[in-house]
Amino acid sequence: MSDRPKIFDDLAGVAGGALSALSGLREEISSLVRARVDEAVRRLDLVKRDEFEAMAELAQRARAHAEALEARVARLEIQTPDRPAPEDIVG
Repeated sequence: MSDRPKIFDDLAGVAGGALSALSGLREEISSLVRARVDEAVRRLDLVKRDEFEAMAELAQRARAHAEALEARVARLEIQTPDRPAPEDIVG
């Protein structure tokens, strides 16, 4: 009976060592996977979320500005009906 607790202590020590080794292995695998994913992202030439959102906002403002200019041109064309429309001049 006195040997049994010693065996359990030895098994617990081995299991603890194995878990410690597995934890280190897990961290190493995690860093390797992270490095591979970062490399793949760089090769795919993907953009970061904040860069994408900045460009989306810029595009939305440019679209709104273009629509405002189109409306202004339409108003000016109505005010000067005797002048030919730009497509009539080019075409």
